[in-house]
Amino acid sequence: MSLVTSVLAESVNARELPIEPFFYGLIAFAIFVALGFVTLSYRDVANRHRAKAEAYAARHAGDEHGHGGH
Repeated sequence: MSLVTSVLAESVNARELPIEPFFYGLIAFAIFVALGFVTLSYRDVANRHRAKAEAYAARHAGDEHGHGGH
């Protein structure tokens, strides 16, 4: 065996994982689900402030380009 293959063979089994590999995927999935709930919590936020949105739209009704008519 060459030096490279013997080093690789020893380094492959040098460390055990602290938990089973399946649980890494489960943890990642749980994080993505939590982030999905956070994202969905911002859904429809604009409609909660409809009066402000309508006042803003009325104020800027003549502004076609969105930059104050400059």
